[in-house]
Amino acid sequence: MAWLRHYLLALQFFTRVPVTGRVAAWVGYSPAMLRASAAHFPGIGWIVGLLAAAVAGGLLVVLPPSPFAPLLAAVLSTIATVLFTGALHEDGLADVADGLGGSAQRERALEIMKDSRIGAFGALALVLALLAKVSLLALLGSIDVRVLCASLLLAHVLSRTWPLLLIRLLPYVGDAAGSKSKPMADAISAGGLAAGFAWALAAAALVACVQGAAFLLAPVAASVIALAIMARWFLRRLQGFTGDCLGAAQQVCEIACYLGVALAL
Repeated sequence: MAWLRHYLLALQFFTRVPVTGRVAAWVGYSPAMLRASAAHFPGIGWIVGLLAAAVAGGLLVVLPPSPFAPLLAAVLSTIATVLFTGALHEDGLADVADGLGGSAQRERALEIMKDSRIGAFGALALVLALLAKVSLLALLGSIDVRVLCASLLLAHVLSRTWPLLLIRLLPYVGDAAGSKSKPMADAISAGGLAAGFAWALAAAALVACVQGAAFLLAPVAASVIALAIMARWFLRRLQGFTGDCLGAAQQVCEIACYLGVALAL
């Protein structure tokens, strides 16, 4: 029951799925519960990945044969995930780009990241990230619909697993008083980290059954490299991470997964 409460709390925090009424009263809330729900961040990736795969795969099945069909499927699949998550991670990417691109000073960068307005660096980051994501998904969809669907599930789960390592290894440097994500980003226990990796292993096992174990090597390696680059960047520029950094890491690791699959193929 505690596991289910934590999962529903993560679903409420990371998506636009409403958890209200009696369900919300049963789930409850406390900073400790929100902290424990971070372990289910990859579990939310399961839902987002399956949604993306259903939209993209379904469209490729019903659309008429055309070179533009994979592109349309990639665009609509991306729209579905953005609507489902409320663009939470894309917002984090834009804030990080604005902050770290807008100032070389740590304190000023953190101040910019708290500003809800988007700047030139954030707009560029969003446009380039969406272009990269849609282009890679269209490429994978043009190869095989199973490759596209497997890549979507794996990328959405892995990209929500690796940020847990940032929570575990780096100090939190965000606004402790004003951040909604502070309790979640504050710390993650070894058990919570293990639970998060269990979600990832389950996704990897499913993808391996469909595509073969060798399919996993390139996207896993590419996403780990992307995480290492992001972690080094955050540590050097901010001496830690914020909630926005977690969203930015998710976006970059997701794109890296698609790129890894494309390069391997």
